[in-house]
Amino acid sequence: MLRFALLSLLAFSLAAQDRVGTIQVRVATDHTDWRYEPGKPVKFQITAVQDGHALSGVKVTYRIGPEMMPPKIDQTATITGESLTVEGGTMNEPGFLRCIATVEKNGKTYRGLATAAFQPESIKPTQQDPADFDEFWAAGKAALAKLPIDARITPLPEYGNAQADCYQVNLQNVGMGNAPSRFYGILCEPKAPGKYPALLSVPGAGVRPYRGMAEMAARGVITLQVGIHGIPVTMDQTVYDSLGAGALANYNTFGLDNRDRYYFRRVYLGCVRANDYLTSLAKWDGVHLVVTGGSQGGALSIVTAALDPRVKGLAAYYPALSDVTGYLQNRAGGWPHMFRATEGPMAHRSQDKIETSRYYDVVNFARRVKVPGLYSWGFNDETCPPTSMYSAYNVIPGQKKLMLALETGHNNVPEQVAEVQAWLLAFLQANAN
Repeated sequence: MLRFALLSLLAFSLAAQDRVGTIQVRVATDHTDWRYEPGKPVKFQITAVQDGHALSGVKVTYRIGPEMMPPKIDQTATITGESLTVEGGTMNEPGFLRCIATVEKNGKTYRGLATAAFQPESIKPTQQDPADFDEFWAAGKAALAKLPIDARITPLPEYGNAQADCYQVNLQNVGMGNAPSRFYGILCEPKAPGKYPALLSVPGAGVRPYRGMAEMAARGVITLQVGIHGIPVTMDQTVYDSLGAGALANYNTFGLDNRDRYYFRRVYLGCVRANDYLTSLAKWDGVHLVVTGGSQGGALSIVTAALDPRVKGLAAYYPALSDVTGYLQNRAGGWPHMFRATEGPMAHRSQDKIETSRYYDVVNFARRVKVPGLYSWGFNDETCPPTSMYSAYNVIPGQKKLMLALETGHNNVPEQVAEVQAWLLAFLQANAN
């Protein structure tokens, strides 16, 4: 009897096997280059895939409209074949039209998106260029120049390698008021005697420690990877987690009502101070200096290249802080989206804050970038919307190249990183072997 029960249970278990796995929602445009002329219609194809095969009979909700704006189309349909094709409408002016599709199953929501481009090279910024922009930043640099660099160096032998030495660097910088602050980073230098090009690496948003760029230094480039918050960059991760959730939460809007006290004044000038230090090093070749970073770091790359004539080139991934006033004109604005909310605790739409943004928006620095640059992003970015990034890119007067990874959001792919690093090394005339 027991044997029969066990056999019956086993048979039931085998017969009752179910299927579980992650569902991928894929959205594609009907043009392979994702580009459309204004007034021309877009079709989006939505597919739900599990275990490598398209799912049929599942319900999908799709929302279509200009990126970051309320959808013009909000519907639910059933995928009856391998995919569902929906009419997306069009745009009559340069910009981006986005389809976000979601599938719910087993209590989870799966999501995918695609973004159609309408003449993005014709997008114009909404941000205004203050008449005294150059005078404001010239005064800031003059205040910085009055402060000695006062570099304090701590060796970090565990961060280096056989070809590179690493150090934590602590520099004097302007502060939020009259008193100076400090600016920290990780310096990595080639061990071998000689003269080398230099690279400043500026960070994305957040609060974190840094390890430096010893591998790049081993390839013949002096590197300085900086933090922006005026705190050491070699502490335990828990310290940064606490600061990010506490004292430095929402730092990107601190002091936004006063152009002289906005958080990024000290940050922008700190990047210039980092270059003061790099160009003072005995091993610097005296000529080659580039800056690179992504997101907030992409913004800082453009800002630093505009403020500092010693910078000879830059590579920027998906730059933030670009055309942040877009939301005031009913279109996407850049991170940190301070003008997106019209009411509530996250609303910042007062005239004094809008005025301050003009002195810090990447668009107005982009207008002043004259050195060669490589720029890279994707159309699906929801943190730094492509409308905001093109607003900055399109006004850059210097030599520029845009490398698109169309399907990426706020991230990069290995092929993209490899291309950027190769460009930087070639630009610096460094040994890539």
